[in-house]
Amino acid sequence: MSINTYAIRAIYRFELSRWFRTLGQSLATPVISTSLYFIVFGSAIGSRMANIDGVSYGAFIVPGLIMLSVLTESISNASFGIYMPKFTGTIYEVLSAPISMVETLLGYVGAAATKSMMLGLIILATARLFVDYHIEHPVWMVLFLMLISVTFCLFGFIIGVWADGFEKLQIVPMLIVTPLTFLGGSFYSISMLPPFWQKVALLNPVVYLVNGFRWSFYGVADVSIGLSLTMTAAFMLLCLVLLAWIFRTGYRLKV
Repeated sequence: MSINTYAIRAIYRFELSRWFRTLGQSLATPVISTSLYFIVFGSAIGSRMANIDGVSYGAFIVPGLIMLSVLTESISNASFGIYMPKFTGTIYEVLSAPISMVETLLGYVGAAATKSMMLGLIILATARLFVDYHIEHPVWMVLFLMLISVTFCLFGFIIGVWADGFEKLQIVPMLIVTPLTFLGGSFYSISMLPPFWQKVALLNPVVYLVNGFRWSFYGVADVSIGLSLTMTAAFMLLCLVLLAWIFRTGYRLKV
């Protein structure tokens, strides 16, 4: 069975064009917000703190802050991208067209992941204005950024299908993902915690994402790179299984 590349390009281009029409909200806002973190934590507080694993505090938080923005924007972009067709009723045009689940996901999730990766790279460049950092494994850094963006865009797509109101689009990113990111070692190493809380922190899936991404920068992490990749891949697989069930049953797509 051939892939409907025309449909994928149409969805992909439409989603990107919508993003470019709202650059102030889609790009400028998260970049400015993250820059404030760099000013406060990197420059002001970081200059008074000791190095962590041989890395200055300002540089240490760079991967965590990028993850904070990428995770939030991945979920937001993907969930809003599929929710709006449901809200306006144009989802039926997609469902009635000769487009498979794979082609639909490639269009919507591919566009959302592209936005998230662009945002992550722009924040990475912006961080250079505030702190000095280096990247030991640039190829792994890009691969991790791509893997995490795609995984959480899949998760965001699920949220967009599940949501039946605009307020529900913000519940998971604001009340679950953001707190887990803050508690997942974005601003500190979990080795600094007491032994009991270190074990509790390992139950947080974001710990593996942040540490895998940080390893690509400095070659240091609280968990092994293999475990980070395994946990991320497992979450992606879970999202794909849920999406296969959603498209097979039409859950909240055909209502």
